[in-house]
Amino acid sequence: MSQPQNNRQLGEKSLDAATIFAQLSAFKTQDVPWQSGRAFAYVYEPPAETKAVVAQAIGLYLSENALDPTSFPSLLKLENDVVSMAINLLNGDSDTVGNFTSGGTESIILALKTARDYNRAHRPHIQKPQVIICETAHAAFHKAGHYLGLEIVVVPMNSNDFTMDIAAAAAAINENTILLVGSAPNYSHGVIDDIEALAALAQKNGLLCHVDACVGGFYLPFVNLLGGRLPAFDFSVAGVTSISCDLHKYAYTVKGASLVLHRNAELRKFQIYTCSSWTGYTIINPTVLSSKSGATLAGAWAAMHHLGREGYTRLCSITQAATAQFIAGANAIEGLEVMGTPVMNLVAVRATTPAVSVFSVADALKKKGWHIQVQLASPRSPEALHLNINYANAPWVAELLVDLAAVVADLLAQNEPLPQFEPSFFAELLQAAGGFDQAAASLGLGAGSDLPEDFAAINNILNQLPTEARTMMLTEFANRLFVAR
Repeated sequence: MSQPQNNRQLGEKSLDAATIFAQLSAFKTQDVPWQSGRAFAYVYEPPAETKAVVAQAIGLYLSENALDPTSFPSLLKLENDVVSMAINLLNGDSDTVGNFTSGGTESIILALKTARDYNRAHRPHIQKPQVIICETAHAAFHKAGHYLGLEIVVVPMNSNDFTMDIAAAAAAINENTILLVGSAPNYSHGVIDDIEALAALAQKNGLLCHVDACVGGFYLPFVNLLGGRLPAFDFSVAGVTSISCDLHKYAYTVKGASLVLHRNAELRKFQIYTCSSWTGYTIINPTVLSSKSGATLAGAWAAMHHLGREGYTRLCSITQAATAQFIAGANAIEGLEVMGTPVMNLVAVRATTPAVSVFSVADALKKKGWHIQVQLASPRSPEALHLNINYANAPWVAELLVDLAAVVADLLAQNEPLPQFEPSFFAELLQAAGGFDQAAASLGLGAGSDLPEDFAAINNILNQLPTEARTMMLTEFANRLFVAR
């Protein structure tokens, strides 16, 4: 793909508000139509009245900077309130502490930094620290390991239920292990790892144990309030030393809001970065960011108080009912099968016959106005459709199931599976003259072209590429995508 010349420059004159908002609205016309309730990914839309409250709170704190809580004590108050509410929800006690972050990835980075620096202080003989995760753990753990110089040791999932293989985790522990990680739930299949067994394993070996509850931390407690009997996953489990929990998902606040919580302040101090050795002001950063907008924090505080336990329980009830409706409907469609037994509103659906490609299903549904994620295959999990069935999606589930059944029936009738390729095909593709540009053209991403309308053929090839080659292709694509034009 060619890189067009940068021809953008700052305008000589200011634009009026009407022109600015007209241009912004025009830019959004190609975005996922999340306002319709027909997008089952990326957006966690609250009720309209909550959204209005959050927007007003954000406006009130648009300029405040959470860098220095002594200058903005109201932000310190908001952060401590938000953290305290989450600690209570996740069964922490008076010793439990935490901080507000910009998202789940930052929370995870901080949890791993804490484990690294804690072990530097208490086990200084470890030169090559390792973190044990399941193959279902979020990609943010790989990213954190890459950033922090930690080796990420991946153990398999149980093929019957997609939970972490605890015996495999036990076998992977060695003298370099510093942290065990479990998911509550994992994003890909919506199931909770055996956190009690994992935390007991950590205690037995003198290790820290992190629970990634980014997607479930503000949802699973309300499933229990509705009568669910979920496996214990939070600070009620002895041995759990930290938890990541996003607020911009099921606390229904604006993007850029998450929490990292620690069993006690003695652990949390290894998260904090302090610098007083330069000529400027003293730096004391509990989180990765230095300057931080007070707006997202105010929005989170407002959302949590506006909804309260009653509101969150109501939204969870609606969403769980819609999820059960979808699971039953999808399992009744010939050619499809829900993977595992999701405990919340994250559902993966695989095809049970080669005649039905989930990539083709996603493309066909897109033409009918639906946006559904796809997941590429991994060694122990096939490619799948992936749905976040949220509160705003609930009224649309029945209609989605009708369209889903029709799309699958058409594919079964056509009986034209997407092609399977020999390894030699990929070797030739990646070694072709022209490198990435040649390969991109083969994928329908020719130089100077817009993104294709259909992605089934592209996803089918990516799905069969060796992992390293897949990573190379996607990295290069992103590098070409983000250019000034």
